[in-house]
Amino acid sequence: MEEIVHDFFPFMRVYKDGRIVRLMGEGFVPPESDPETGVQIKDVEIDPQINLSARLYLPKNVDSVQKIPLFVYFHGGGFVIESASSPSYHKHISKVAAEAKVVIVSVNYRLAPEYLLPIAYEDSWLALKWVASHIANGDGDEPWLKDHADFNRVYLGGDSAGGNIAHHIAIRVGLEKLDGMKLEGIFLACPFFWGKDPIDGEGENLGSKDVIEKLWLFVNPNSSGLDDPLINPEKDPKLCSLGCDKVLVYVAGKDTLRFRGFYYKEVLEKSGWPGTVEIVEVKDEAHVFYLSATEAENAMAMIKKLASFLNQS
Repeated sequence: MEEIVHDFFPFMRVYKDGRIVRLMGEGFVPPESDPETGVQIKDVEIDPQINLSARLYLPKNVDSVQKIPLFVYFHGGGFVIESASSPSYHKHISKVAAEAKVVIVSVNYRLAPEYLLPIAYEDSWLALKWVASHIANGDGDEPWLKDHADFNRVYLGGDSAGGNIAHHIAIRVGLEKLDGMKLEGIFLACPFFWGKDPIDGEGENLGSKDVIEKLWLFVNPNSSGLDDPLINPEKDPKLCSLGCDKVLVYVAGKDTLRFRGFYYKEVLEKSGWPGTVEIVEVKDEAHVFYLSATEAENAMAMIKKLASFLNQS
């Protein structure tokens, strides 16, 4: 029997001979228009040299000169699985584009362990800079962005590890700025945050801490641990620099990470950041519930709430 050196079942396994076997998130949906929603879809290369790409979504009935909000999305998967072209994300993001009537750039950042952190963060920042290259007088040549993206109404979002990425990219926007782009808000669904010391509600989940710490040090072996600011926002002295005015956080009632979602709201409000945070808890649902049941009532309610958030003036 082959020896497993890293076992993250049901997501992936790494064997002694170096083989990496992803057990889920490997499906691929071609970038074809969604017949159900009428959303147009295509894949674009951002930097072919590092295999950085994105999947773009344009809702139907957008006229040739109409500017609509831009939503840059980072998929989840613990930094190790999934992609912008996997069936669950393809379906979910299509529904968001149709309901919210926004242009969406779903980023295909590189995954660990082949590309350890901070590569996912750096890829995501490069992707946002590529998006910003389409602002007036920029050198970007993607027509969906040049013709339809309103760069005064930009949002970032993501779920699980992607929510973690969206948060950190928003902080970088606050610190470094992108001329001509206004980041209005960020959407974090079941965000992947943790910490060394348990917070209220986590006392009975010590096993979860062990799993999360093992995964975190696997994808980021140079990390200081669970109080690294990359996974514990409370320990980040730059938290107050979050570069937007509003945040919407979704947590699931059966998700171990839900306590960290509530705690994120608490520490962000105490940091000196001047914006507003809203948190929504969906009872009796598990982690990233909207991906496994895209048509379910709670999933559709979340999409409608997100659509409203993305169209606030």
